[in-house]
Amino acid sequence: MTLQKSIYLKASKADVWAFLTDPDKLALWFHKPAKTLSKGQPYKMFGTESGNKLMWGEVITADPHDHLSYTFTIGPMGDAVSTVTWTLEDVPGGTRLSLLHEGLPDGEAAFDLTLALDKGWDDHLARMRAAAHDG
Repeated sequence: MTLQKSIYLKASKADVWAFLTDPDKLALWFHKPAKTLSKGQPYKMFGTESGNKLMWGEVITADPHDHLSYTFTIGPMGDAVSTVTWTLEDVPGGTRLSLLHEGLPDGEAAFDLTLALDKGWDDHLARMRAAAHDG
């Protein structure tokens, strides 16, 4: 199963990149890692309110201001590992940010997880838009 989403942000690619990799910026819209996301490095992200470890994986690609991809695992996925890829594109007035979340578990039994992740990404991207536009 694959999820795809795109949003437009009135922000430069450099600013959007910071929202994807910088712990303090990530905490504004997503979960907070212990350190900046960088290629080849494992990461863990923690709930900004709970402090609980919510997701983990390894950064596969980090091409500043263009592409970021990492493996993505959360507790409800068990041992399953998926991949999240972000693509940033210049557009007049800002940046188009695209998300591709691939390798999610297939089948009817896993569909509730897909629905939860689909809604979760919508919520997180709305918070990113608010943080990028209010900042």
